[in-house]
Amino acid sequence: MSSFSDLVNCGNLAIADAALKCQSVFETHEKAIVSISGGADSDVMMDVCERVRQVSPIAITYLFQDTGMEYEATRAHLDYLEDLYGVKIKRNLPDLTVPETCRRYGQPFVSKMVSSVMGGLQRNGFEWEDEPLDVLGRKYPKCKSYLKWWCNEYSTKMDNPRSIYHVRRNKWLKEFLIENPPQFSISEKCCDRSKKTPSNRYVRLSNADVVLTGVRASERGARTIHNKCIIAGNDGPDKYRPLYWLNNDDREQYIDMFGIRNSDCYEVWGFTRTGCAGCPFNKDVFEELDIAERHEPKFVKAARVVFADSYEYTRQYREFRRFKESGGQVRLFT
Repeated sequence: MSSFSDLVNCGNLAIADAALKCQSVFETHEKAIVSISGGADSDVMMDVCERVRQVSPIAITYLFQDTGMEYEATRAHLDYLEDLYGVKIKRNLPDLTVPETCRRYGQPFVSKMVSSVMGGLQRNGFEWEDEPLDVLGRKYPKCKSYLKWWCNEYSTKMDNPRSIYHVRRNKWLKEFLIENPPQFSISEKCCDRSKKTPSNRYVRLSNADVVLTGVRASERGARTIHNKCIIAGNDGPDKYRPLYWLNNDDREQYIDMFGIRNSDCYEVWGFTRTGCAGCPFNKDVFEELDIAERHEPKFVKAARVVFADSYEYTRQYREFRRFKESGGQVRLFT
């Protein structure tokens, strides 16, 4: 592995600035946890950390949160990273694995927000009916916040019509649910119980004063709502995103310049990103499964069992959208 100075003098100002900022963070903190996923951003972040701590030593724990549903290619890549850098990566076990969580609480559908609200409505016996908020509020008095989502009446800044707090954010979703009410339990808890909660608990008990993640601003989405690379912790560690201002070209230049080897999910299978393996939230999940089946058929077989209802319901919803957007009338599914 080359040195910290190679980053600073690489000719890419975004990479050099990220390296210098990381050095500043390491010099003002004592104990770091670096969240490792096995993805491309994670690989670059780990390389940056190992170069920076050549000049600014800091105690680092590399943390991989196991969900109970991981590609073998990802697990093998973690072994490769340990050998490459001479470090250990902590494999943190979940409270409940993804399969266990889906059996207990329900399966994810569309997005975390949609799954959370739909699960709440299901628990209150909602019948997916198209009525005004005041009418539904009297009929279902215990879930008024969920009903605001359903009726597109949640107050948001600038009254954004595509807010995540409105059902209309996802085209034709309300119409689909009215015509095709879900026949299985829906929940977002697989992410919380298998990933977020155990990871946060590990961080809390570690006494680390800074936590690093590979989030980048160009990813957009909820994780980039704080438009800065370091967020001061209130009652916990600071949060630092060392790659935050690197765009896709910067990341690819870093990978090429310093010979970063990504997991086989990228290098062999041809993935351009990795998230939770087989997750129905992924808009390209079916394409991902088709590719993965050629390399890890046992995993794909398991995923098709764990997320069976969600996969089928997602297919129906996407077909419904295509039908409506092509000018068709409401279509019922059997």
